[in-house]
Amino acid sequence: MLTAQRRDVLLDRLHRDGRIVAKDLAAELGLSPDTVRRDLRDLAQAGLCQRVYGGALPASPAVGDLASRRGVSVASKDRVASAAARLVTPGCTAILDGGTTTLAVARALPPDLDATIVTHSPGVAAALVEHPRVEVVVLGGRLFKHSGVACGAAAVEAAERVTADVFLLGVTGVHHTAGLTTGDADEAAMKRALARRAADTFALASAEKVGAASRFAVLPLDEVAGVVTDVADDDPTLVELRRAGIALLPA
Repeated sequence: MLTAQRRDVLLDRLHRDGRIVAKDLAAELGLSPDTVRRDLRDLAQAGLCQRVYGGALPASPAVGDLASRRGVSVASKDRVASAAARLVTPGCTAILDGGTTTLAVARALPPDLDATIVTHSPGVAAALVEHPRVEVVVLGGRLFKHSGVACGAAAVEAAERVTADVFLLGVTGVHHTAGLTTGDADEAAMKRALARRAADTFALASAEKVGAASRFAVLPLDEVAGVVTDVADDDPTLVELRRAGIALLPA
């Protein structure tokens, strides 16, 4: 089997099964495990899969910069945002993560909402200027331009002074074995810091993120109160999440 043919097979299996176990696929195809691992490494370098111990998972298309992500799964993000906005109730204190989905949440909040919104995203904060009864608290720190959010030690320290009712968490991957993931280590650490400051954390999962994984773990799925998604109930990842007892909030 030629290299290009092998890699087509690997990508087909990723699409069909949602994962590759290197040793199993090597045995099935009569290849050495080293050959499969080398092909997976090359596919990962091309951004076509995310390598994990023993194999690979589909790579999330949501790891591009903020500008490129604005045009990805827009309708799905809007549906998820509308459902997530209902979790921000009058009188509550809510933390909004950065990213395109949480920006859509900010825009979906009722114009007469009376609440406190904490965010480390200047873009999310700016979107709330037209909400006269929303008190906006912006957490400062080093601006991570790739995602338009504050990260680093100063931002984590600022987060430690917050106590919130709910945190709406943006991630780039939601997978039943990899958990909740994102593409940058510092951003993952900031997300964990924010999650520690809220009574409940809900992960926002538009279609392109479900069944995919990125390089850095944010949280295990059993540490969130639920996952807000518009993906169909029979999606293999959602089936596994439901089997594991993860609450799914349909959008």
